[in-house]
Amino acid sequence: MDGLKRLPIAAPERISGITSLAFNMWWSWHPDARMLFKRLSRAEWKLSGHNPVKMLNEIDRKALDEASGDQDFLAHYDRVMERFHDEVGNGGGKWFAHNICAPEAMPIAFFSAEYGLHRSLPFYAGGLGFLAGDFLKEGSDLGLPLTAVGFMYPEGYMRQKMSAGGWQENLDEPLDRAGTAISKVMDAKGRPLLVKVPVIEPPIYVEVWKIEVGKVPLYLIDTDIEANDPWNRRISAHLYTGNVEQRLRQEIVLGIGGSAVLVAMGLRHPVLHLNEGHPAFAVMERIREGVSAGMRFTEALQNVKETTVFTTHTPVAAGTDVFPFDLMEKYFSPYWPALGLDRESFFALGTDPADPQAGFNMTVFALKCSSHRNGVSKRHGEVARRMWHSLWPGRPEDEVPIGSVTNGIHVPTWIEPKIALLFNRHLGGDWINRHDKPETWEAVRKIPDIELWNTHYWQKMKLVMRIMDRARERWTEGGPDAQVVLAEGVFLDPNALTLGFARRFATYKRASLILSDTERLKRILNNKWMPVQIVFAGKAHPADDAGKHMLQQVFNAAQDPAFGGRIAFVQEYDEQFAQYMVHGVDLWLNTPLPPLEASGTSGMKAALNGVPNLSVLDGWWLEGYNGKNGWAFGGKEEGKSVQQRDAEDAAALYDLLENQIIPLFYHLNGDGISKGWVQIMKEAMISAGSGFSARRMVKEYATRFYEKCLLAVAG
Repeated sequence: MDGLKRLPIAAPERISGITSLAFNMWWSWHPDARMLFKRLSRAEWKLSGHNPVKMLNEIDRKALDEASGDQDFLAHYDRVMERFHDEVGNGGGKWFAHNICAPEAMPIAFFSAEYGLHRSLPFYAGGLGFLAGDFLKEGSDLGLPLTAVGFMYPEGYMRQKMSAGGWQENLDEPLDRAGTAISKVMDAKGRPLLVKVPVIEPPIYVEVWKIEVGKVPLYLIDTDIEANDPWNRRISAHLYTGNVEQRLRQEIVLGIGGSAVLVAMGLRHPVLHLNEGHPAFAVMERIREGVSAGMRFTEALQNVKETTVFTTHTPVAAGTDVFPFDLMEKYFSPYWPALGLDRESFFALGTDPADPQAGFNMTVFALKCSSHRNGVSKRHGEVARRMWHSLWPGRPEDEVPIGSVTNGIHVPTWIEPKIALLFNRHLGGDWINRHDKPETWEAVRKIPDIELWNTHYWQKMKLVMRIMDRARERWTEGGPDAQVVLAEGVFLDPNALTLGFARRFATYKRASLILSDTERLKRILNNKWMPVQIVFAGKAHPADDAGKHMLQQVFNAAQDPAFGGRIAFVQEYDEQFAQYMVHGVDLWLNTPLPPLEASGTSGMKAALNGVPNLSVLDGWWLEGYNGKNGWAFGGKEEGKSVQQRDAEDAAALYDLLENQIIPLFYHLNGDGISKGWVQIMKEAMISAGSGFSARRMVKEYATRFYEKCLLAVAG
């Protein structure tokens, strides 16, 4: 790799560094940097969707010229740029070097099918992507020598539009590459770097884009290029295509092609971390490279296993990718000879002994080819050991070598700025540097109740106003479905107890559980003296009709006058609206069918901001719930049908709302606040702040897995 190509932004020389700042996602988790762009033009900042590259491309040059002569702005600019250069340059992020090893010696390749960094980079579908994005951000903060690989999806995941009948329509929105923080990777001759996916025939070529995430480079593979045949150009068009063959081709390009990209750029990566099974073919390419260098297959496999970390996020066997053997043969018949294997030996690498006829299982393949394996919560680790016990038939289930590292969230990204200022006053100005230490959070108890309550109420007002703004925008667009805005929160009351549910609409997440008894729910919501309202948001997968039907049920309830306008469904859920939700609702609702919630990071984000959880005991909440920081129900699945569990969980949910939650929220003192509720808010913050932070999570990966991998490399 010799350079990057990006569209120039003509900023005055005195503030020319603002361009490099805009092209590094570091600004997205530093409020002072965001405020710098906002000071240039509040209107342009809002119109750009908080995207500084788009903003700088469209802003009037006069505003930049004026800023370059404004002494207050320049003082702010110098302060931000000094910190930016310190943290992104050699000065910041020393934890890895001080505790593991010299980072320049041992880079780690992190592969994921999706990354959630910002709404302007729509390379994510949900929690897996945001987990990957948070991982890179915290990796930068701690100085991990990460190099990340993913896909450029020029048509993104999907945009959501609801019809008047409540059916989700899936729309494409081509990515505006000129208006996002991505740069084309160029070769030594100044041409776009072109890489051929090894061995696979007919040939597939990729070009490469780069996103800078603090100190961490993220390389995105793009097949939509002239060098490819027309049928290969669309391999990278959409995230999670429903077509099985196209899905296989994507995973070939991501794993094998992604590995070849790193080689072409001279980025040696002795350690590999697979975020789910989608990129697992990267393992295969590393083995092939070893065989090509003269190793026997078994030796190459062992070397790769010792230096590979595999994180599974899937709590059900049906959730893993399994490709028919005949389809695998179509693409890999030239490949297995390069490994020194025959057809049967190759297929055995991905065959599940519990279901040998199913096809080539990507999770099975990744488990067999890695020595460091983990689920994403303690409960999920137990589920994974039970699911994949057949791979280690001679061991007791509790000795199956799959551990767990509970997910965490990147605190600087998900903390609301006004909450952060509250912490600055009461936890100390350096609290963010020690936020993974439990003792840091004890000072939360000393925050005056009225300060925390008023800060949260401001966030709640901000959420309600944003929902109304979005509804107004949709109303002014007009069209035959303009009436759907009635379902989008136009009747919300900022003084009512507000529940939030914002998840992917998969059936196991049971978004409609709270609608089980409509008469009882009407009484709860329409209580004149203690009203309750629910804000829903989320998308169903384009190919998931069952999820779309559940979404339709929720959307139709939001349009039903019998609920008094106290149910809202907000369309087009994205990273930005997720921020509004986890900051602004009063209570976070989570109702998965156990044990199908692998982790669930949205509840962590809410708790960090003082929003208690009302959740089924599954995923992270089994570890997070302590009896004082929210409410829990369900979680017992033994010997009961799904229908029984749904009925029991719905009844428990209603009972908690009627008998505990609503009375507590409305038990106000002379200052107009509920002291008991504020105590639960504080407990939520304390429990989430350190124990469920990405800092704790990334340090755990480094000390438990990466260090062992690096020792294996050192020999």
